[in-house]
Amino acid sequence: MRIAMLAPIAWRVPPRHYGPWEQVVWLLTEGLVERGLDVTLFATADAQTRARLIAVCPRPYEEDPTLDVKVWECLHISEVFERAEAFDLIHNHFDFLPLTYSGLVRTPVLTTIHGFSSERILPVYRKYNGQTYYVAISHADRHPDLDYVATVYHGIDLEAFTLRTEPGTYLLFLGRIHPDKGTREAIEVALQSGMPLKIAGIIQDRAYFAQEVAPFIDGQQIQYLGPVGPQERDVLLGGAYALVHLINFNEPFGLSVVEAMACGTPVLARPRGAMPEIVRDGQTGVLVQTVAEAVEALPRLGQLDRAQIRAYVASRFSRERMVEDYLRVYQEVLDRHRARQAA
Repeated sequence: MRIAMLAPIAWRVPPRHYGPWEQVVWLLTEGLVERGLDVTLFATADAQTRARLIAVCPRPYEEDPTLDVKVWECLHISEVFERAEAFDLIHNHFDFLPLTYSGLVRTPVLTTIHGFSSERILPVYRKYNGQTYYVAISHADRHPDLDYVATVYHGIDLEAFTLRTEPGTYLLFLGRIHPDKGTREAIEVALQSGMPLKIAGIIQDRAYFAQEVAPFIDGQQIQYLGPVGPQERDVLLGGAYALVHLINFNEPFGLSVVEAMACGTPVLARPRGAMPEIVRDGQTGVLVQTVAEAVEALPRLGQLDRAQIRAYVASRFSRERMVEDYLRVYQEVLDRHRARQAA
């Protein structure tokens, strides 16, 4: 089976610090190569992979502001589709734009929908519904107007996360600094509980950071660490008492939540989007609606069995399980595509 893996070019594959879509692409690509599949990764030229790499964009555009985003996106996507005949399947992780090329080639296109940035992009997905193939990353993120081949939860490399069986002494916020992700709410939990809070992640909304986050950073109770790489992330997650994830939007998945639980660290989350599918309330974390409820729930988190939290992640969110799921999806897409061509 010859697979073209179309990655985003915002960040490197694998990401140096931030880049959840790129992280999933890398883990899946490497897992498929280990299984003996012929995989060609379309990513930036600095990508690291054991697959065949084809790159037209020299660097991730989020790391080099001199790159014109639309120019390099067009060059990147067109490179895949101009080579479409060389592949049995194109696996698109680049959102909606590659769908507009799909009717020009005979190779089937499978798109993992990593979430809907806006309702405004739905017309593209609706147009190619039934002509291409969609995978959802959670049941909560399935759109009623679209048909899906499957729901495939993201997987993580469990070996990259170390189980710590004893609770840490600080709360952790890990993610992009944006109103959607609830950074300010995490600060409120820390202030009301008296516990220290460490904040890590890229600043995506600078006005929000300046107004709602920066005034509380004192370097002692509230610390901002900036973006963190894989090794720092493992230490931070494992050393935390809990990950505070009081999101203000319907999150499609939430890799940091799974990564925290892989270290045995419980999660304090709002039950929005995929959270009820990922966090087992009362066993791997606690689901709450308000800051007050979050503060009240903190003592319960320290009583949870961190080894059991890790075991839960190993059973549901491993890279190996993700690879297996996608192998089944690939075969189903190829079978459907052959049947469609024969009709």
